[in-house]
Amino acid sequence: MSDRNFKYELLFDLSPDLLCIAGYDGYFKRINPAVSNLLGYTMEELYARPINDFIYHEDQETTSKVREELTKAKPLMNFENRYVTKSGEIVWLSWTSLPVETDQLIFAIAKNITHKKRQESERNVMLAKLTKVNKDLKQLTYTTSHDLRSPVNGFLSLLSLLDVSKISDPPTLELIEVIKYAGENLKQTLNNYVDSLSIKYSVEKEEVDLQEALDNVLKSIHSLIRTSKATIHIDFAKLRKINFNLGYMESIFLNLITNSIKYARPDVSPVISIYTEKVAEISRLIVSDNGTGFDMEKVKDKIFGLHQQFHDYTDSKGIGLYLVHTHVTSLGGEVHVESKINEGTTFIISFKE
Repeated sequence: MSDRNFKYELLFDLSPDLLCIAGYDGYFKRINPAVSNLLGYTMEELYARPINDFIYHEDQETTSKVREELTKAKPLMNFENRYVTKSGEIVWLSWTSLPVETDQLIFAIAKNITHKKRQESERNVMLAKLTKVNKDLKQLTYTTSHDLRSPVNGFLSLLSLLDVSKISDPPTLELIEVIKYAGENLKQTLNNYVDSLSIKYSVEKEEVDLQEALDNVLKSIHSLIRTSKATIHIDFAKLRKINFNLGYMESIFLNLITNSIKYARPDVSPVISIYTEKVAEISRLIVSDNGTGFDMEKVKDKIFGLHQQFHDYTDSKGIGLYLVHTHVTSLGGEVHVESKINEGTTFIISFKE
Protein backbone atom coordinates (compact mmCIF):
# COMPACT_ATOMS: atom_id res chain seq x y z
CA MET A 1 0.00 0.00 0.00
CA SER A 2 1.39 3.37 -0.98
CA ASP A 3 1.94 6.09 1.57
CA ARG A 4 -0.85 8.17 -0.03
CA ASN A 5 -3.33 5.28 0.10
CA PHE A 6 -2.35 4.61 3.71
CA LYS A 7 -3.20 8.21 4.63
CA TYR A 8 -6.56 7.93 2.88
CA GLU A 9 -7.30 4.72 4.77
CA LEU A 10 -6.25 6.34 8.04
CA LEU A 11 -8.52 9.32 7.40
CA PHE A 12 -11.41 6.97 6.62
CA ASP A 13 -10.91 4.90 9.76
CA LEU A 14 -10.27 7.75 12.20
CA SER A 15 -12.97 10.19 11.02
CA PRO A 16 -15.50 10.97 13.80
CA ASP A 17 -18.15 11.45 11.10
CA LEU A 18 -19.95 8.44 9.67
CA LEU A 19 -18.42 7.57 6.29
CA CYS A 20 -20.28 5.12 4.09
CA ILE A 21 -20.15 3.58 0.65
CA ALA A 22 -23.48 2.00 -0.24
CA GLY A 23 -24.56 0.10 -3.29
CA TYR A 24 -27.58 0.80 -5.43
CA ASP A 25 -28.86 -2.55 -4.09
CA GLY A 26 -29.45 -0.97 -0.64
CA TYR A 27 -26.53 -2.59 1.24
CA PHE A 28 -23.45 -1.07 2.86
CA LYS A 29 -20.31 -1.84 0.85
CA ARG A 30 -17.92 -0.13 3.18
CA ILE A 31 -18.28 1.82 6.40
CA ASN A 32 -15.85 3.32 8.89
CA PRO A 33 -15.70 2.36 12.59
CA ALA A 34 -17.73 5.45 13.55
CA VAL A 35 -20.84 3.81 12.06
CA SER A 36 -20.37 0.64 14.09
CA ASN A 37 -19.54 2.60 17.26
CA LEU A 38 -22.67 4.72 17.02
CA LEU A 39 -25.17 2.03 16.05
CA GLY A 40 -23.69 -0.67 18.27
CA TYR A 41 -23.64 -3.35 15.57
CA THR A 42 -20.51 -5.16 14.40
CA MET A 43 -19.19 -4.49 10.92
CA GLU A 44 -20.35 -7.95 9.86
CA GLU A 45 -23.92 -7.27 11.08
CA LEU A 46 -24.07 -3.96 9.25
CA TYR A 47 -22.84 -5.49 5.99
CA ALA A 48 -25.15 -8.50 6.20
CA ARG A 49 -28.52 -6.71 6.34
CA PRO A 50 -30.22 -4.10 4.10
CA ILE A 51 -29.64 -0.51 5.24
CA ASN A 52 -33.40 -0.04 5.68
CA ASP A 53 -33.36 -2.59 8.53
CA PHE A 54 -31.41 -0.12 10.66
CA ILE A 55 -33.62 2.87 9.88
CA TYR A 56 -36.43 3.90 12.24
CA HIS A 57 -39.69 2.51 10.82
CA GLU A 58 -41.36 5.93 10.43
CA ASP A 59 -38.46 7.12 8.22
CA GLN A 60 -38.03 4.01 6.07
CA GLU A 61 -40.43 5.02 3.29
CA THR A 62 -39.03 8.55 3.00
CA THR A 63 -35.45 7.25 2.99
CA SER A 64 -36.28 4.74 0.24
CA LYS A 65 -37.69 7.50 -1.94
CA VAL A 66 -34.60 9.64 -1.36
CA ARG A 67 -32.31 6.72 -2.17
CA GLU A 68 -34.22 6.16 -5.41
CA GLU A 69 -33.55 9.77 -6.37
CA LEU A 70 -29.88 9.22 -5.64
CA THR A 71 -29.76 6.35 -8.13
CA LYS A 72 -30.91 8.88 -10.74
CA ALA A 73 -27.61 10.71 -10.27
CA LYS A 74 -29.08 13.46 -8.06
CA PRO A 75 -26.79 14.48 -5.16
CA LEU A 76 -28.35 14.81 -1.70
CA MET A 77 -27.57 17.54 0.84
CA ASN A 78 -28.50 17.69 4.54
CA PHE A 79 -31.08 14.91 4.52
CA GLU A 80 -32.12 13.97 8.05
CA ASN A 81 -33.46 10.62 9.21
CA ARG A 82 -33.48 8.39 12.27
CA TYR A 83 -31.62 5.14 12.85
CA VAL A 84 -32.18 2.61 15.65
CA THR A 85 -29.15 1.35 17.57
CA LYS A 86 -28.73 -2.25 18.64
CA SER A 87 -29.81 -1.25 22.16
CA GLY A 88 -33.01 0.32 20.80
CA GLU A 89 -31.98 3.98 21.10
CA ILE A 90 -33.05 6.33 18.32
CA VAL A 91 -30.34 8.55 16.82
CA TRP A 92 -30.69 11.36 14.30
CA LEU A 93 -28.29 11.58 11.34
CA SER A 94 -27.80 14.32 8.77
CA TRP A 95 -26.58 12.97 5.40
CA THR A 96 -24.72 14.41 2.45
CA SER A 97 -24.56 11.85 -0.38
CA LEU A 98 -23.11 11.71 -3.87
CA PRO A 99 -23.98 8.95 -6.38
CA VAL A 100 -21.43 7.48 -8.81
CA GLU A 101 -23.56 5.89 -11.49
CA THR A 102 -20.73 4.14 -13.32
CA ASP A 103 -19.90 2.11 -10.20
CA GLN A 104 -23.52 1.84 -8.93
CA LEU A 105 -22.30 3.26 -5.62
CA ILE A 106 -23.32 6.07 -3.26
CA PHE A 107 -20.65 7.87 -1.23
CA ALA A 108 -22.10 9.44 1.92
CA ILE A 109 -21.08 11.36 5.03
CA ALA A 110 -23.36 11.60 8.08
CA LYS A 111 -23.21 13.67 11.24
CA ASN A 112 -24.84 12.67 14.51
CA ILE A 113 -27.33 15.46 15.27
CA THR A 114 -29.23 13.67 18.07
CA HIS A 115 -28.17 16.23 20.68
CA LYS A 116 -29.32 19.10 18.46
CA LYS A 117 -32.69 17.41 17.86
CA ARG A 118 -33.19 16.86 21.58
CA GLN A 119 -32.43 20.50 22.26
CA GLU A 120 -34.93 21.53 19.59
CA SER A 121 -37.55 19.25 21.08
CA GLU A 122 -36.97 20.60 24.59
CA ARG A 123 -37.08 24.15 23.26
CA ASN A 124 -40.36 23.49 21.45
CA VAL A 125 -41.91 22.03 24.59
CA MET A 126 -40.74 25.03 26.58
CA LEU A 127 -42.02 27.46 23.94
CA ALA A 128 -45.39 25.71 23.94
CA LYS A 129 -45.61 26.04 27.72
CA LEU A 130 -44.53 29.69 27.66
CA THR A 131 -46.99 30.43 24.86
CA LYS A 132 -49.83 28.93 26.88
CA VAL A 133 -48.83 30.82 30.03
CA ASN A 134 -48.51 34.05 28.04
CA LYS A 135 -51.90 33.46 26.42
CA ASP A 136 -53.54 32.78 29.79
CA LEU A 137 -51.98 35.88 31.36
CA LYS A 138 -52.95 38.00 28.37
CA GLN A 139 -56.52 36.72 28.52
CA LEU A 140 -56.69 37.39 32.26
CA THR A 141 -55.39 40.94 31.83
CA TYR A 142 -57.64 41.54 28.85
CA THR A 143 -60.71 40.28 30.72
CA THR A 144 -59.86 42.31 33.80
CA SER A 145 -59.28 45.52 31.82
CA HIS A 146 -62.36 44.95 29.69
CA ASP A 147 -64.63 44.19 32.63
CA LEU A 148 -63.40 47.21 34.58
CA ARG A 149 -64.39 49.50 31.72
CA SER A 150 -68.09 48.83 32.24
CA PRO A 151 -68.30 50.27 35.80
CA VAL A 152 -66.02 53.14 34.76
CA ASN A 153 -68.31 53.96 31.83
CA GLY A 154 -71.28 53.72 34.18
CA PHE A 155 -69.56 56.05 36.61
CA LEU A 156 -68.87 58.60 33.86
CA SER A 157 -72.46 58.31 32.62
CA LEU A 158 -73.76 59.10 36.10
CA LEU A 159 -71.49 62.14 36.29
CA SER A 160 -72.81 63.36 32.94
CA LEU A 161 -76.35 63.30 34.35
CA LEU A 162 -75.43 65.82 37.01
CA ASP A 163 -77.06 69.17 36.35
CA VAL A 164 -74.19 71.41 37.36
CA SER A 165 -76.28 74.50 36.55
CA LYS A 166 -78.04 73.94 39.86
CA ILE A 167 -74.78 73.88 41.80
CA SER A 168 -73.46 77.28 42.80
CA ASP A 169 -70.66 76.28 45.13
CA PRO A 170 -67.33 76.76 43.20
CA PRO A 171 -65.34 74.17 45.18
CA THR A 172 -68.03 71.55 44.50
CA LEU A 173 -68.06 72.36 40.79
CA GLU A 174 -64.29 72.13 40.69
CA LEU A 175 -64.37 68.78 42.52
CA ILE A 176 -66.88 67.38 40.01
CA GLU A 177 -64.62 68.40 37.13
CA VAL A 178 -61.61 66.79 38.81
CA ILE A 179 -63.56 63.55 39.30
CA LYS A 180 -64.61 63.62 35.63
CA TYR A 181 -61.01 64.17 34.57
CA ALA A 182 -59.79 61.29 36.74
CA GLY A 183 -62.54 59.05 35.35
CA GLU A 184 -61.60 59.88 31.76
CA ASN A 185 -57.96 59.11 32.50
CA LEU A 186 -58.89 55.76 34.04
CA LYS A 187 -61.02 54.93 31.00
CA GLN A 188 -58.17 55.83 28.66
CA THR A 189 -55.70 53.68 30.59
CA LEU A 190 -58.03 50.68 30.45
CA ASN A 191 -58.57 51.25 26.73
CA ASN A 192 -54.81 51.37 26.22
CA TYR A 193 -54.31 48.04 27.95
CA VAL A 194 -57.09 46.38 25.97
CA ASP A 195 -55.65 47.81 22.73
CA SER A 196 -52.13 46.68 23.57
CA LEU A 197 -53.37 43.13 24.16
CA SER A 198 -55.37 43.09 20.95
CA ILE A 199 -52.74 44.72 18.81
CA LYS A 200 -51.28 41.56 17.29
CA TYR A 201 -54.56 40.28 15.96
CA SER A 202 -55.06 40.84 12.25
CA VAL A 203 -57.38 43.66 11.22
CA GLU A 204 -58.98 44.53 7.94
CA LYS A 205 -58.79 47.84 6.17
CA GLU A 206 -61.93 49.83 5.48
CA GLU A 207 -62.91 53.28 4.33
CA VAL A 208 -62.59 55.54 7.35
CA ASP A 209 -64.20 58.96 7.57
CA LEU A 210 -61.66 60.95 9.58
CA GLN A 211 -64.18 63.51 10.79
CA GLU A 212 -66.55 60.84 12.06
CA ALA A 213 -63.73 58.95 13.78
CA LEU A 214 -62.51 62.16 15.40
CA ASP A 215 -66.03 63.15 16.51
CA ASN A 216 -66.41 59.81 18.29
CA VAL A 217 -63.20 60.44 20.22
CA LEU A 218 -64.01 64.06 21.03
CA LYS A 219 -67.36 63.00 22.50
CA SER A 220 -65.69 60.42 24.71
CA ILE A 221 -63.21 62.94 26.17
CA HIS A 222 -65.49 65.99 26.15
CA SER A 223 -65.05 66.72 29.86
CA LEU A 224 -61.25 66.36 29.60
CA ILE A 225 -61.13 68.89 26.76
CA ARG A 226 -63.35 71.34 28.62
CA THR A 227 -61.46 71.02 31.90
CA SER A 228 -58.09 71.53 30.21
CA LYS A 229 -59.44 74.49 28.18
CA ALA A 230 -57.94 72.92 25.09
CA THR A 231 -58.55 74.40 21.65
CA ILE A 232 -58.67 72.01 18.72
CA HIS A 233 -58.36 73.16 15.11
CA ILE A 234 -59.55 70.67 12.50
CA ASP A 235 -59.15 70.75 8.73
CA PHE A 236 -59.85 67.68 6.61
CA ALA A 237 -60.53 69.64 3.42
CA LYS A 238 -57.64 68.06 1.51
CA LEU A 239 -58.42 64.52 2.59
CA ARG A 240 -61.57 63.39 4.37
CA LYS A 241 -61.48 59.61 3.93
CA ILE A 242 -58.66 57.07 4.00
CA ASN A 243 -58.30 53.31 3.59
CA PHE A 244 -57.40 52.30 7.14
CA ASN A 245 -59.13 50.76 10.17
CA LEU A 246 -61.74 52.63 12.18
CA GLY A 247 -60.78 51.21 15.58
CA TYR A 248 -57.10 51.96 14.97
CA MET A 249 -57.91 55.48 13.77
CA GLU A 250 -59.96 56.28 16.85
CA SER A 251 -57.15 54.92 19.05
CA ILE A 252 -54.62 57.15 17.24
CA PHE A 253 -56.79 60.26 17.71
CA LEU A 254 -57.46 59.36 21.35
CA ASN A 255 -53.82 58.84 22.28
CA LEU A 256 -52.41 61.85 20.42
CA ILE A 257 -55.07 64.27 21.70
CA THR A 258 -54.95 63.10 25.32
CA ASN A 259 -51.14 63.18 25.21
CA SER A 260 -51.24 66.77 23.94
CA ILE A 261 -53.48 67.71 26.85
CA LYS A 262 -51.55 65.69 29.41
CA TYR A 263 -48.21 67.20 28.38
CA ALA A 264 -49.38 70.77 27.94
CA ARG A 265 -47.21 73.56 29.27
CA PRO A 266 -48.49 74.73 32.66
CA ASP A 267 -48.61 78.39 31.61
CA VAL A 268 -50.37 77.90 28.25
CA SER A 269 -53.69 76.30 27.37
CA PRO A 270 -53.32 73.38 24.94
CA VAL A 271 -53.77 74.18 21.25
CA ILE A 272 -54.05 71.14 19.00
CA SER A 273 -54.13 71.21 15.19
CA ILE A 274 -55.42 68.19 13.26
CA TYR A 275 -55.36 68.31 9.49
CA THR A 276 -54.66 66.28 6.36
CA GLU A 277 -52.64 66.82 3.20
CA LYS A 278 -51.55 65.09 0.02
CA VAL A 279 -47.84 65.21 -0.81
CA ALA A 280 -46.66 63.44 -3.98
CA GLU A 281 -49.71 61.18 -3.91
CA ILE A 282 -49.03 60.27 -0.28
CA SER A 283 -51.92 60.75 2.15
CA ARG A 284 -50.90 62.33 5.44
CA LEU A 285 -52.50 63.10 8.77
CA ILE A 286 -50.78 65.74 10.89
CA VAL A 287 -51.42 66.26 14.59
CA SER A 288 -49.48 69.05 16.29
CA ASP A 289 -49.60 70.80 19.64
CA ASN A 290 -47.93 73.56 21.63
CA GLY A 291 -46.98 71.39 24.59
CA THR A 292 -43.80 70.60 26.46
CA GLY A 293 -42.30 68.68 23.52
CA PHE A 294 -39.38 66.24 23.44
CA ASP A 295 -35.62 66.45 23.23
CA MET A 296 -35.45 64.48 19.98
CA GLU A 297 -31.70 63.86 20.27
CA LYS A 298 -32.35 61.89 23.45
CA VAL A 299 -35.62 60.12 22.64
CA LYS A 300 -35.65 59.65 18.85
CA ASP A 301 -34.81 55.92 19.04
CA LYS A 302 -37.14 55.22 21.97
CA ILE A 303 -40.15 57.45 21.44
CA PHE A 304 -42.42 54.65 20.22
CA GLY A 305 -41.13 51.96 22.57
CA LEU A 306 -43.46 50.15 24.93
CA HIS A 307 -43.44 51.58 28.48
CA GLN A 308 -41.05 54.39 27.49
CA GLN A 309 -41.67 57.50 29.62
CA PHE A 310 -40.07 60.86 28.90
CA HIS A 311 -41.93 63.13 31.32
CA ASP A 312 -42.23 63.03 35.07
CA TYR A 313 -45.96 62.28 35.25
CA THR A 314 -47.25 59.66 37.69
CA ASP A 315 -50.09 58.52 35.38
CA SER A 316 -47.87 58.09 32.33
CA LYS A 317 -47.76 54.41 31.27
CA GLY A 318 -45.68 54.66 28.10
CA ILE A 319 -48.30 52.85 26.02
CA GLY A 320 -50.02 55.57 23.96
CA LEU A 321 -47.28 56.31 21.42
CA TYR A 322 -46.42 52.62 21.19
CA LEU A 323 -50.01 51.97 20.15
CA VAL A 324 -50.01 54.83 17.64
CA HIS A 325 -46.84 53.55 16.00
CA THR A 326 -47.98 49.92 15.94
CA HIS A 327 -51.43 50.77 14.57
CA VAL A 328 -49.90 52.73 11.71
CA THR A 329 -47.00 50.44 10.82
CA SER A 330 -49.06 47.24 11.09
CA LEU A 331 -51.10 48.52 8.13
CA GLY A 332 -48.07 49.60 6.13
CA GLY A 333 -47.86 53.28 7.13
CA GLU A 334 -45.15 55.39 8.72
CA VAL A 335 -44.99 57.87 11.60
CA HIS A 336 -42.56 60.78 11.72
CA VAL A 337 -42.09 63.05 14.76
CA GLU A 338 -40.85 66.63 14.94
CA SER A 339 -40.48 68.25 18.34
CA LYS A 340 -38.57 70.76 20.44
CA ILE A 341 -38.58 71.34 24.17
CA ASN A 342 -41.37 73.80 25.14
CA GLU A 343 -42.25 74.37 21.47
CA GLY A 344 -44.62 71.47 20.97
CA THR A 345 -44.72 68.26 18.95
CA THR A 346 -45.91 67.35 15.47
CA PHE A 347 -46.80 63.82 14.43
CA ILE A 348 -46.88 63.19 10.67
CA ILE A 349 -48.63 59.96 9.74
CA SER A 350 -48.25 58.68 6.18
CA PHE A 351 -50.76 56.05 5.11
CA LYS A 352 -50.27 53.22 2.67
CA GLU A 353 -53.20 53.32 0.25
